[in-house]
Amino acid sequence: MSIKLWHCHNARSLRPLWALEEMGMDFELVEMPFPPRVFQKDYLRVNPLGTVPYFIDGDTHMTESSAIGHYLVERYQRYDFGLRADHPEFGDYLNWMYHSDATLTFPQTVVIRYAIMEPEERRLPQAVSDYGQWFLARLRRLDSHLAGREYLCDKRFTVADIAIGYALYLGEILGFSRDYSAALQAYLERLKARPAFQKAVVIGEENSRFKNISLPRP
Repeated sequence: MSIKLWHCHNARSLRPLWALEEMGMDFELVEMPFPPRVFQKDYLRVNPLGTVPYFIDGDTHMTESSAIGHYLVERYQRYDFGLRADHPEFGDYLNWMYHSDATLTFPQTVVIRYAIMEPEERRLPQAVSDYGQWFLARLRRLDSHLAGREYLCDKRFTVADIAIGYALYLGEILGFSRDYSAALQAYLERLKARPAFQKAVVIGEENSRFKNISLPRP
């Protein structure tokens, strides 16, 4: 077995874990407490960034959760979960893949840091409010795109839905889903109903400190 994934419950490593489960691939999983750079310091010898995911496939080492899904499709020719470069929606597919983290998950990580992870005296309610509003505002394009659609591209489920779906799921954990539109909520529920998501999302749950969080409304 050449694939190995380091994972924390409900962290961005859920994206590649979910993708691997969808594809039915064999892999070794290392579960860790969140954040591992604090609670499992020897992990820094594996990934000096101290972040998850960390992914190894032979000589390939990766740290970016959305890119790992893209890699799996291309490396293993799993176009049942992705689009080929000559597909008319290929650009849109790629854009959603990377919009998921750069635009949607990024403001959530600021919220998590300054509402949850920092000691009480270093927390920044204004940053939490501002970046919470940023996240919700950045959902407008997704909301519009989903009108009349079940999935993001090609009328079927792809790794782009995994990438975007995680951002919406994290928003739900943080309490932002109370401000999701009906279309966004229905889309998220479709994704959460998938057996591979249901299998992946509970892994490590018993030792997680990163669940059932609800922040004040921004």
